[in-house]
Amino acid sequence: MRIPHLLALALCCASAPALAQYGNPGFMLPGTAEAQPGVPASGQYNTVDRLFVKLVGMGNAGEVEIGKLADARANRPGTRTFARRMAQGHGNAAPRLAAAARAMNLPASPEPDPDQKATRARLDALQGAAFDSAYLQSQLVDHQKTAQLLQWEIAQGQDASLQALARELLPAVLDHLREAQALYADATAAGLQGLAAAQTPAEPSRRR
Repeated sequence: MRIPHLLALALCCASAPALAQYGNPGFMLPGTAEAQPGVPASGQYNTVDRLFVKLVGMGNAGEVEIGKLADARANRPGTRTFARRMAQGHGNAAPRLAAAARAMNLPASPEPDPDQKATRARLDALQGAAFDSAYLQSQLVDHQKTAQLLQWEIAQGQDASLQALARELLPAVLDHLREAQALYADATAAGLQGLAAAQTPAEPSRRR
């Protein structure tokens, strides 16, 4: 199954009612060892956890690469400052995810995902205001996807350490999403766009 299809599955499931916060057997792979019927054995991770590690790992790698490019090339100071923070923040998050993945014996990809590689290729051909607009629009989309992925892990993941990491990262990702929306509106004079932050997912505390 291709990554976009897997992410689409993740986004569909992000709005599902929250289940147990630990030991969630949902999305178990065939052949998963069980401590008892319906309960995965210790060290057995469901598909949500596995996809979370893979997709967040690729997302961090892409944010660092594209953020460094935007820091060097963006036209507006605000865009450059935002891009620098994205590269630093995702660069700091990557080792934490990698450490968690090693402890779980799950692979964390060091490469950007295919969509981020396509964005990098598109940005390489742009300059000035067009570059800023394209970069910030990509940030709107990427941070909305990431917020939904974190919510999916919180609701449907099995491993408590990954769920805790997702809860810790979600507020910062939502802040980045709102900042990208404001910067995009300012750079394009198009007003706040509805493709992302206008429909920002509610933080867990607001959903209770």
